[in-house]
Amino acid sequence: MARAFLFVLDSFGIGGAADAERYGDAGSNTLGHIALACAEARADREGLREGPLKVPTMVSLGLCRAAETATGFQFDSKAAVSASAFHGAAQEISSGKDTPSGHWEIAGLPVRFDWGYFPDKVPAFPAELTEAMIREGKVPGILGNCHAPGTEIIERFGEEHIRTGQPICYTSVDSVLQIAAHEVHFGLERLYEFCKTVRRLVDPLKIGRVIARPFLGETSATFERTYNRHDYAVPPPEPTLLDRLTGRGSRVIAVGKIGDIFAHRGISEVRKAPGNMAMFDKALGAMDDAGDGDLVFANFVDFDTEFGHRRDVPGYAAALEAFDRRLPEALAKLKPGDLLILTADHGNDPTWRGTDHTRERVPVIGTAPGLNGGDIGLRTTFADIGETVAEHLKLARGRHGASFHAAIGGHA
Repeated sequence: MARAFLFVLDSFGIGGAADAERYGDAGSNTLGHIALACAEARADREGLREGPLKVPTMVSLGLCRAAETATGFQFDSKAAVSASAFHGAAQEISSGKDTPSGHWEIAGLPVRFDWGYFPDKVPAFPAELTEAMIREGKVPGILGNCHAPGTEIIERFGEEHIRTGQPICYTSVDSVLQIAAHEVHFGLERLYEFCKTVRRLVDPLKIGRVIARPFLGETSATFERTYNRHDYAVPPPEPTLLDRLTGRGSRVIAVGKIGDIFAHRGISEVRKAPGNMAMFDKALGAMDDAGDGDLVFANFVDFDTEFGHRRDVPGYAAALEAFDRRLPEALAKLKPGDLLILTADHGNDPTWRGTDHTRERVPVIGTAPGLNGGDIGLRTTFADIGETVAEHLKLARGRHGASFHAAIGGHA
């Protein structure tokens, strides 16, 4: 049996991107700075956690070695690595440091074109776009029309939104147009339909995603975003690993927002849940259900949305530790012939200035029971991950990337 499990810890970068300076991110290091903050006891907050960062399962899969490969950073250099574990780092070659670019490249398709972006000014959206959104979306107007963090803009405009029925529209340095609306007063399905209209309107502008951000509550003090978020993404311009697998009859089980990121192309089944731990339960269930030749592709988004963007160091550290405590459950489900890879799509250093993603290398760690482990080095593109999965699942080689399967394919 050959099955593959690809777990993306959304935003868990490990620093060292060769082109980080171009993005204003030279020196950013999500893992490194979290580990240093924990070691210096700066991560303690309200009893959430204390002491050094403790992720022993990921360390046993080679996380420390991956960090050394990326930047030379050491946070547990004496830790033992499992004999069947492999470890390395990967550099992104796609334009941008956003979610679609990172995931598409992981799935074997680097993004070579430039996404469209909205300027950091007020108003952020072109007048003709705003007019079309109001007219074709059948809304009385829009609020926001600026760059803003999601929780802050809902606090700022939420009460006016309930009073006027105008959706809250905002953006960031990513190629994105986000739309927040109240699930009850505006309506969840109405929000989704409005987002579909806006998706069509921004296609000529090459905007990567339109994101529905529903929330509940009645006042600025009680507003809270729900887990009914939905991303409306541009479809990949070429076949990805997912298309190649489903095209030959294999199943791709998408856990979390993977289906949204790929515009539901190449996806056999979507499983979602609120929060990393509930998502982990879904991933475990998908592992049970996967058959020969299938891929389980999971995204754990809380690292990014709840802690990276909010610049919450102790929260990010605690989330990593909680995820690590669950990993043995996934490892216990692996059978000879299986392949498990843990990686990330970009960085989001919670110690960094601003609230946006950071351009970083990502870890590529994992295990293939019964096969060799070892150092896979610095991969020159995330697409090497997708090509390794492709070779493992006996697909013909794709157009981008090079598999490292030969380095781990011999029997231990």
